[in-house]
Amino acid sequence: MCGRFHRTVREEFYVVTSRKKIDQDLESLQSDLDQWIAYYNEQRPHSGRYCFGKTLMQAFADSLNLAKQKSPMKSDRQLKFLTLILLKI
Repeated sequence: MCGRFHRTVREEFYVVTSRKKIDQDLESLQSDLDQWIAYYNEQRPHSGRYCFGKTLMQAFADSLNLAKQKSPMKSDRQLKFLTLILLKI
């Protein structure tokens, strides 16, 4: 899964961005990457298993109750913490 994400970042971000502009510093590149990741998670439709054309955040929100039922975590507090991390809140 991680390798697939890296390939997507390379093909959809780095290759495209490097043709459009040359970042002058690391902070500029990081800012562009942060914007692309927000797009990737919140706007880009996905065709992966269980996504069915939804964005990743929509698929995550739709599966949250199922995750709570199957979670090996002992408390709702742990699951809430994980959710906050994934949602970047």
